[in-house]
Amino acid sequence: MAHFPADERDAPADPDAHDTPVGALVFNANDPSGAGGLAGDVAAITSVGGHAAPIVTGVYLRDTGAIFDHMALDDDLVAEQARTVLEDLPVQAIKAGFVGSADNLAAIAGIAADYPEVPLVAYMPDLSWQASDATEIYHDACAELLLPQAALLVGNHATLRRWLLPDWDAERAPTSRDLAAAAEAHGVPYLLATGMARPDGRVDNVLASAHTVLCSVDFDTLPGPFIGAGDTLSATVTALLASGCDLEDAVRDALTYLHGCLAYGFRPGMGRYLPDRMFWAEPQDPPEAGDTGPDTLDGLLDTGPHDIPH
Repeated sequence: MAHFPADERDAPADPDAHDTPVGALVFNANDPSGAGGLAGDVAAITSVGGHAAPIVTGVYLRDTGAIFDHMALDDDLVAEQARTVLEDLPVQAIKAGFVGSADNLAAIAGIAADYPEVPLVAYMPDLSWQASDATEIYHDACAELLLPQAALLVGNHATLRRWLLPDWDAERAPTSRDLAAAAEAHGVPYLLATGMARPDGRVDNVLASAHTVLCSVDFDTLPGPFIGAGDTLSATVTALLASGCDLEDAVRDALTYLHGCLAYGFRPGMGRYLPDRMFWAEPQDPPEAGDTGPDTLDGLLDTGPHDIPH
């Protein structure tokens, strides 16, 4: 835990003496394990200096090992949550995670269309835990309704390939530009594909359009397995875009932050490791190789609470 001097801790708050954090509207399901979903979004956005306005779109039945089920909320309730907040709070960016139904995707797309100046980040997780017909319906609705409103699509390379290029039959694997071209056909101009294994054992993460690679960030492979990484990354990109970062800088900083979260990952239950989204606030050195928990990248994020990019 971070420790604060008593005079700072006990001092009365003066709201007018501080800048208001940038606002990010987040559509996602509640994850009771705290691994991802709204819990992960709020923690990540807060950690990099933003204020999250979390809109509950459904609930997961899950633990740190697996997802067992998901129940979506009614789309009218989702829309009313968002519009009530938007009448009160300014938001500078929007994120949509897994929202559970085509009706919810339509509601979010309608809200995003009313705020065309606010960038929308769409995150597509692995949906292999649910029935294949339900996944196909959701993927089709997302492509038709949400992607035309999105500025950026985020997802694991393998997940995006199964969705966007299901009939790929070339001998080589599709590149990030191939995926970006498929996404552009649905109206989204940029794609961030993560988790591409390289022959040297490192993992590549690429921001691309259909025409070019904007940036590529690779890191050492970390022991795991992890859950919650995709929500953490997409929420962080959203918050950094809200703060005024350009897309390439937002992606680079978000990937560096994510790798720190994973390097300090912890295993609270009997399942997988979770990202430590507040790792930078801990007054300690990165874990050494061989310690319990994931290893860390050499020299990764030698930062304190005031060094995280806002």
